[in-house]
Amino acid sequence: MIESNYAITGTFIVYLIGMMAIGYYAYKRTANSADYFLGGRSLGPWPSAISAGASDMSGWLLLGLPGYAYAAGIESFWLAGGLLLGTWANWLFCAKRLRTYTLEVNNAITIPEYLARRFEDKSKLLQTISALFILLFFLFYTSSGLVAGGKLFETVFGLDYSVAVIVGTLCIVSYTLFGGFLAVSWTDLVQGLLMAAALLIVPIAAMEGGFGQLNTDLHNLNPELLTLWNDVKGEPLSAIAIISLAAWGLGYFGQPHILARFNATRSNKDIATARRIAVTWSFLSMAGALMVGMVGLLYVQSHMGGELADAETIFMVLVNAMFHPVIAGILLAAILAAIMSTADSQLLVSSSALAEDFYKQVFNPSASSESIVNVGRFAVIALSVVALMLAFNPDSTVLGLVSYAWAGFGAAFGPALLFSLYWRDMNRNGALAGVLVGGITVVVWKQLNGGIFDIYEIVPGFILASIAIVAVSKLTGAPAASVTQTFDNYQKSLDTLD
Repeated sequence: MIESNYAITGTFIVYLIGMMAIGYYAYKRTANSADYFLGGRSLGPWPSAISAGASDMSGWLLLGLPGYAYAAGIESFWLAGGLLLGTWANWLFCAKRLRTYTLEVNNAITIPEYLARRFEDKSKLLQTISALFILLFFLFYTSSGLVAGGKLFETVFGLDYSVAVIVGTLCIVSYTLFGGFLAVSWTDLVQGLLMAAALLIVPIAAMEGGFGQLNTDLHNLNPELLTLWNDVKGEPLSAIAIISLAAWGLGYFGQPHILARFNATRSNKDIATARRIAVTWSFLSMAGALMVGMVGLLYVQSHMGGELADAETIFMVLVNAMFHPVIAGILLAAILAAIMSTADSQLLVSSSALAEDFYKQVFNPSASSESIVNVGRFAVIALSVVALMLAFNPDSTVLGLVSYAWAGFGAAFGPALLFSLYWRDMNRNGALAGVLVGGITVVVWKQLNGGIFDIYEIVPGFILASIAIVAVSKLTGAPAASVTQTFDNYQKSLDTLD
């Protein structure tokens, strides 16, 4: 593990000060709730694209994916390929349409607010239930990020774990609290570029001779690590295994913190450029992560006797072996960047759910923009405290929920969003059924084992939610004339709105 020393500590401090400075600058440009929660829809293609990717990947990109590639070999390509395809499809099929429709329904800021206005839900039930799902999944998601941040601070600064979690939380909360969406997006741009650079530099440096000679006897390596169709035991990958890995891409259609970047883009004309940037960034970053795992396998075989206690530490192992402490500090800051870029987005989306979808809609419909921003900032603090309490125990079973939080969002919101953007005859009851069936299916399916229940829970969740949307919409009648008229207006705006 990386030794805590002055060089690495100094690098981290400079990095954190830079993120705080961005947050302060964004604070000076935040005037109302639209600015705080959606950046005033002012993001250009670069920050919108990189921010979407950085908030998506989190520490998983530098820890989980390299660790999976280290342990599973080329089998990991199925997962990376599914994610890359999902990134491309989300930008192609959702971005322009969602941005246009949220403007058509009186500038809806959050996903629950968009769904409620899209179907003219006067009962506010659709908006409330959607917000509840967001709060539930993101609390555990954010908690896991704080745990990861705490472990990193513990390693770099030598702090007690609990103190390290608190320090990491304060850093993330500070710029999110004051700068809002602009701070999150601009810091994500910096952090996303740092993540991609680190993932490409480390394996390339290793292959260029950073270890001198990787004198591994390749015959000692498991040959099954180099096959796409077999697992590490040499058994053929089942259809369930392949579908489960590739199906991660389905999750993109329902992730609120990613979808928010679409709505925040300054114009529809920027969407195509942003899509190309986002797909390129995702390809380079995931390719780098896979290479870290593969090169790391060679290094561990040749220099560590083939033994590594935790596969997910392989990135840190390589950095420690190859680079001067100052450079190592910069590269390790990429892990902190990955953690922060996701946790801040999750906090902001959760706070917007509380402020816009609960406080404004349920308790104070006439709330001023200033009061909504203040409630949102209070929500960031409150949610952080709850997530912090969950994070104090690094072995908490709460972290088990993170594995299907992605599936929960993908199944609960993905089908509902896609049908709402493409199907004129979808109604409010169908949307509500889709959100409920998708979310509940994921939670229930996760508890079952064996046979068909071994498939990744997003697959049945997505399928059953789609069936529920169509069936309930058909059975409960056509939507109101005003709803279909708004849909027609939105279709026309797709070609005329900048």
